[in-house]
Amino acid sequence: MSGELLAKGYEPHEVEKRCYASWIEQGLFSAEETSDKKPYSIVIPPPNVTGVLHMGHALNNTLQDLLCRYRRLKGDNVLWMPGTDHAGIATQNVVEKKLAAEGRTRHEVGREAFIDEVWKWKEESGNAIFKQLKRMGASCDWDRERFTMDDGLSEAVRKVFVDLYKKGLIYRGNYIINWCPRCNTALADLEVEHEDKPGKLYHLKYPFADGSGHFVVATTRPETMFGDTAVAVNPEDDRYKGITATHVKLPLTDREIPIIRDEYVDLEFGTGALKVTPAHDPNDFELGKKHNLESLKVMTDEGVMNDGAGAFEGLTREACREAAVKALDEQGYLVKVEDHPHSVGHCYRCKTVIEPNLSQQWFVKVKPLAEKAIAAVEDGRTRIIPEHWTKTYYEWMYNIRDWCISRQIWWGHRIPVWTCDECGMDIVEETDPTVCPGCGSTHLTQDTDVLDTWFSSALWPFSTMGWPENTDLLKTFYPTSTLVTGFDILFFWVARMMMMGLHFMDEVPFKDVYIHALVRDEEGKKMSKSKGNVIDPLTVSDEYGTDAFRFTLTAFAAQGRDVKMSLARVEGYRHFINKIWNAARFSFMHLEQPHTEIDYANISLADRWILARLAETTAKVEEAIDTYKFNEAAAALYSFVWHSFCDWYLEASKPALYGKMGDAAMESTRSVLYRVLHDTLILLHPIIPFVSEEIYSKLPGTEGSIMKASWPVCAEFAAHGADAVAEKEMESVIAVISGLRNIRSEMNIAPSLELTVEVQAETEEMAALVNREKSTIMTLSRLASCEVKLTGERPKGVGTAIVEGAAVYVFLEGVVDFDREIERLEKSIAKSEKAVAGLEGKLNNQGFISKAPADVVAKFQAQHDEAKDKLDKLAFTLQKLKDVQSN
Repeated sequence: MSGELLAKGYEPHEVEKRCYASWIEQGLFSAEETSDKKPYSIVIPPPNVTGVLHMGHALNNTLQDLLCRYRRLKGDNVLWMPGTDHAGIATQNVVEKKLAAEGRTRHEVGREAFIDEVWKWKEESGNAIFKQLKRMGASCDWDRERFTMDDGLSEAVRKVFVDLYKKGLIYRGNYIINWCPRCNTALADLEVEHEDKPGKLYHLKYPFADGSGHFVVATTRPETMFGDTAVAVNPEDDRYKGITATHVKLPLTDREIPIIRDEYVDLEFGTGALKVTPAHDPNDFELGKKHNLESLKVMTDEGVMNDGAGAFEGLTREACREAAVKALDEQGYLVKVEDHPHSVGHCYRCKTVIEPNLSQQWFVKVKPLAEKAIAAVEDGRTRIIPEHWTKTYYEWMYNIRDWCISRQIWWGHRIPVWTCDECGMDIVEETDPTVCPGCGSTHLTQDTDVLDTWFSSALWPFSTMGWPENTDLLKTFYPTSTLVTGFDILFFWVARMMMMGLHFMDEVPFKDVYIHALVRDEEGKKMSKSKGNVIDPLTVSDEYGTDAFRFTLTAFAAQGRDVKMSLARVEGYRHFINKIWNAARFSFMHLEQPHTEIDYANISLADRWILARLAETTAKVEEAIDTYKFNEAAAALYSFVWHSFCDWYLEASKPALYGKMGDAAMESTRSVLYRVLHDTLILLHPIIPFVSEEIYSKLPGTEGSIMKASWPVCAEFAAHGADAVAEKEMESVIAVISGLRNIRSEMNIAPSLELTVEVQAETEEMAALVNREKSTIMTLSRLASCEVKLTGERPKGVGTAIVEGAAVYVFLEGVVDFDREIERLEKSIAKSEKAVAGLEGKLNNQGFISKAPADVVAKFQAQHDEAKDKLDKLAFTLQKLKDVQSN
């Protein structure tokens, strides 16, 4: 299009809204089902349908978007598949609360009507997070949006369940699982939130049945003792090797339970004697299976003691603990009680303390599936990045337990198992059965449980592309290229996708898994509402613009390091966005038409240098993104734009652009400026899509969106002198200018004052270079004159800067009032010394250090360091002035 002058200031909100609407209208996010282009695909980690955007989502989706935009610019056919997870427990809780506000319960409403209520809620409120992701610039293929409960995915879930069941990989059995007494359902490990809580360790006396003595057993949960079926000790424990008793009497009951020996028992914890309660502890459950112990369930699913608790039947678990401890004390069984802080699991939705519960559930036998998933990482078909997560993946996979996939709720994929009411036969088919194949009865009852949410999301990479049909989309984009996810679901989701993908597609679901870290607050603390340190991504975008926020997230997304987010950092990168905008405004003043052909015969050293820097930056950014070192891509771009392009090249190009060097130089510089600005916008686009689009759309000669542009290829630059020689020569020129600027700053010389300078070069080559570039040096350093000589005697009354290959001298006579400046510096030094002494007094006061909060001490330390640095600089400048005066 024809060039347009940019507005004076960048106003992100109007631009963001307009650009995103334009991208959608043009269909620029859409993938082609069949294409000659190289396919690149990402499936979004589906956010819960109940979810709202948080910092983790913002980081995760910014990095995914960066990868997708980058690959489009590289010419790939990109599919970024969006979708949401039905989030069984979370969504059911939301709708139950809605019903409660209306004075109704789900049981009153009934199962079918309740599910209708959930679907209604989903349609009205379930996609809020997608609107928020669009605010972040997410370039998902929104026309292909999927939902884990839509028809296609439900068909895939049904087929997978039936296949695994018929291959003997799904079974029903009693197992110890996480149980929420309030939600009345099993929970996945990930759905349990652990929190350190103050607690007690109760030491209880368990008498030997033969009267020869007793064990002292330590437990945090005396209310479960009624389900004890053994006491275990380590066979290597010297304290118990001489014991001949075989049983103990279980306090508060009339039962005797056996003494077993097992190396599992920790010699260091408590007394070394462990009460074994298989129905109420997962580790005890495994111990019980090993020793063929009975599993006695003494609590109902609602967390109330049952008849197995004897006289304590009907008490809540909390009330039972209190009553049992009192009875144990009265009967002489309570030895002592100690404070014992420990981790307590809570339901991630309702925050109720979870109960390990023996229950009949459906399970996937995962070891055969896990073996293939392990092998796929071992042989490199799937890479985990950063690599250190691979070891964690292996450890978990080698020790994997069967997966409990049933949930006792209503919202979700109902388990496709029917039981014949007449003969008890289980029927598992892809279509609903109407007749029992065993006895011919038509009285069939479907299992009331639903599948774990992770079951359907484990199929996400292929079910979203149309499986079980062999669609063109599936053929083109599976296996996917990259998965971007947090480490917290490496096992619960990533590993399960690996297992399911390999089993049903015979290929890994993704080639690369990039694990990003957490976003924490600026002090490195985890964000939480209780701490009051949560930063809302949308508020940040409103305040600073989405591009500034995205650049901040990218700049701090270093592999293996958590992102420390602060608004001050976002503010800093807003300045960077404004810097780009202002640089473009200046450039547009000189680019009224396209300048697409570079006149290499007339380009200056500054032109050659910036082209070399552009080529180097392009290569750095490309390598950084390809290796998931996103922070290095951001750092390379920041350095190039702020320092190379804005601070140096634009300033150095002004004489040519303003016609002071002749028409040929002006035209050649315009052609270089055009190419550098054009390519830099493309390099920036994956990270900051909005401002890059807005500037690019107004750049003369561009057609259509920047998303249709091609990634820069800079190979031709080197053939025309834009190479390492140009970089080294320009670095020497920059060093001379920087030396002059340092002298001006140190001597407190006004910027407007023109200086007289002598440069003494060590070689003829350096002298020739300075002479060739004298115009640039004089313009950027504001000099009246600049004489170039080979190394000789140091002139008198000069400020000096030594750079590689030359000494730079600034004549100060008549420029600096030495006596007055020395007096000013000495006063400033005295004031600074007083400030430093005062701060050192505070920091050396042990009474203050021991009592003051850590953040207050840190604040004083920072003030001291800053004051000391200022003092050192003042003293250095004073000495330099005195040295010049004495010469």
